[in-house]
Order: sequence, then structure tokens, then C-alpha cells
Amino acid sequence: ECFKCYSLFCSFRKIIFEKQWFYLDNAIGHIYGTTFEVTSGGNLQPKQEVEEATTETKEAGTDNRNIVDDGKSQKLTHDDIKALKDKGIKGQEIVQQLIENSTTFRDKTEFAQDKYIKKKKKKYEAIITIVKPSTRILSTMYYAREPGKINHLRYDTLAQMLTLGNVHAGTKMIVMETCAGLVLGAVMERMGGYGSIIQLYPGGGPVRAATSCFGFPKAFFEHLHEFPLSKVQSLLCGAWSAEPEETPLLGEESNGLGEEKQQEAEEEAAAETAMESSPAEEPDTVEEVSEEVECKENKEKENKENVREKQMKQWERRKKLKEAAALLREKNADGLIVASKFHPTPLLLSLLEFVAPSRPFVVYCQYKEPLLDCYTRLRERGGVINLKLSESWLRNYQVLPDRSHPKLTMSGGGGYLLSGITVLLEQGRAEGSTPEAPKLEEPSSKRCKLEELP
Repeated sequence: ECFKCYSLFCSFRKIIFEKQWFYLDNAIGHIYGTTFEVTSGGNLQPKQEVEEATTETKEAGTDNRNIVDDGKSQKLTHDDIKALKDKGIKGQEIVQQLIENSTTFRDKTEFAQDKYIKKKKKKYEAIITIVKPSTRILSTMYYAREPGKINHLRYDTLAQMLTLGNVHAGTKMIVMETCAGLVLGAVMERMGGYGSIIQLYPGGGPVRAATSCFGFPKAFFEHLHEFPLSKVQSLLCGAWSAEPEETPLLGEESNGLGEEKQQEAEEEAAAETAMESSPAEEPDTVEEVSEEVECKENKEKENKENVREKQMKQWERRKKLKEAAALLREKNADGLIVASKFHPTPLLLSLLEFVAPSRPFVVYCQYKEPLLDCYTRLRERGGVINLKLSESWLRNYQVLPDRSHPKLTMSGGGGYLLSGITVLLEQGRAEGSTPEAPKLEEPSSKRCKLEELP
């Protein structure tokens, strides 16, 4: 099935990416994976599949020991290359001229020549491929460009979280994250729009910058619920209520204004009637008065509409909060995923109350010490088994003919994961009293009587 590039790209909007700017108007209607070439004016044109011109790479040296990188091997200067660009010469022709004007190109080995050509193509050929957004692409992009926004969550660690959390379609998941919505989007993609997700958020509202980049249909968000993290304790105690202060209903409002404004409107209306009953005035003054009356009426209508919109938004928000609270009160969630900048211990101990027994939970933290504290508290509390504290490790490999090897640069760390499975909590521990540990004694076969000793 071909996934189309719909009008999710804003028309006439300049996109700046990798020191290249272009417009995405011509990309609408093409399938994902189409390769475009940036022409003059920033327009995109689909690139036709043409066999690459064979460069003179047959003459190659045996090694690179005699090549000195002194910056004098290239005859073309920066101004010459800029002049070629101004003439409208394509990037492929510019790369060919750079090869021809390089004094050391033929002395390089075949591998070095391929590397040189690839580097120059990336710099001078303006070629763009539009791909379908996915968890792997977005997590790689965020980790490479803005790792602080996702708490330095690496893409392989995110994959392990989805696996350890047993995220699949038809489940009821609780997600608490401060990773710009990346973890939430990954869970939504894995569930495919089936099941329900309850997002717990700190502050005034959830942050879903990365979630919006996935391009999910509206049906996916119908199963997404949200609940403030500050109300979790009151929900557990049974003291939470979604009913705010009493506000007049839409049908009971006479003009959508408060009592004071309503009195002012009545006084103004009385003044207008008094003016009408007064003797006839000049035509200009009558027209001015009528214009003022029309302006006041328009303002009143606008105020009515604004008040109604605010009330509708408040009503929808209360409805969503009630739905999320009802789902949490059931305490039968199929999994819990925590990836936040806050200390995980109080979060996990309170949120585990909403998870059903024999269900997995995963906690991510950039540092190991908070998870060690969380591990100790869980062991003391009980109600969990198969506790594991792990560190993800990743190494990239270059796979090319006759030169496959690990890359010289690799990630220093991808964070730590604490995973486990919930079980029924013992009654004594649930009430807060820990039973005394039984005294261990040696087996009778190992006991030694004093009288047997010589």
C-alpha cells in the first residue's frame, strides 16, 4: 500500500534542513520514499532514475601515505564553486569538476575515492527523500539533534521499553513521560489505534510535540486519555472531583455576561430609550448614536460567543477528565511506562496502584542512582517480582565490501531501565506493617552436639 504525502505540510512554508531551504508544495500527492531534487527557487522536482556517470576511478593508488592534506590539492576555489552554482549547474556536474581539478584524487585508494565522492555529493547535490515518520526515525532524530528534550533516551532503549512493557494492540496502558511526547507516540504506534492509553502529565497540560510528528489519524486520539499528575493522590484517596465552581449554563444565560455587565447593559438600554423619547436631534447625531448602538450590540454578541466557547471547552475538558479518572479507578491497567525527569520512586509507588496483578512495568532514567533507590524501595514494599535493573549498550557497524568494522565513534550511554512484574501485595504490607522475617536455623543434620566433641 502506498502512503501518500497528504497536506500535512503547510503550503508556501519555507523548510530549512541541513543548510538547505526548499518548499514542500510539489511533494503533496507523491508516495513516501520519493526522491526529489531541489531546483532554483527552492522548488522540488522528482528525480528521475538515471545511471550515474562513471567517474575515472580506475586509476587508484595503493595507499594514502604520501598524500598530504595541505588544502592545495584542489584547483577550484570557493568563489569558482559559487560561480558554478549561480550559473545553475547541477550538483553532479560540480562533483565531476571537483574530481577533475583534484591533484591527489588519482593517488588515493579505491576506498578513499569512493569516500571522497560520497562526501562531495552530500555537500553539493541537493537531493531530498521524504519518508514516512516512524518511531525509529523520530527517536534517532531527537537523540542526534536535541537529546535534552527526550532526557537522552536512545532509540534502542526505547525499543527495549516497548518490549519489556508488552505494548501491543488491545491493551490498557498508563504512560507518564516528559520526553516531548516521543514515548507516547511510540506506544500509540505499537498499539495501532486499538486499546486505551492514559497519559499522566505534570503542569498545566500534556506536551505532545513529538506525538504530532507521527501523523496519526484522528481515530488514534479517540482512545487517548489524559489526567494531571497532581490529582493522582486525591484520586487514590477518593477525594477527587471533576466538578469545578458553579457556573451558569448556556440555556440559563440571558446574554452570556455576568450580573454586573448585565446591569450595565440594562442601564444603557434605558438611557437609549430615554434618548429616543427626547425631542428630535440633528441627523448627524442620530447617525452617531445608531452606530454606537450597533457597535455595542456586536460586542455583546462577541462576548456571548466567547463565553459559550469557553464553557464548551470547560465541559469537554471535565468530560475527558471524568473518563480518564473512571479508567484509572478500575485499577486494571495492562502495563505502566515511566520516562520522566522526576525521581521515579514516588511516581512508581503511586502509579502501581492502578496496574492489575501479573502485568509488566518499565521505568527509564538517565542515571542509575535513582533507579537503585527505586529498586530498594520496591523490594522492601513487595508486590513485584522479576525486578531487573539493566543498562542498554549499542555499537554501530559499518558494513561495506572488504571494510566492515565497528565505527570509531559510539554512544557513551543510553540510560538505565528498571523493569518488573506486579503481583498481589500481601495484606500486612499493604496496610503498612512489614511482617517480621522468620529466624533461620541450621538443619538438624548439621548441628553439632557439645558432648560429641573430644
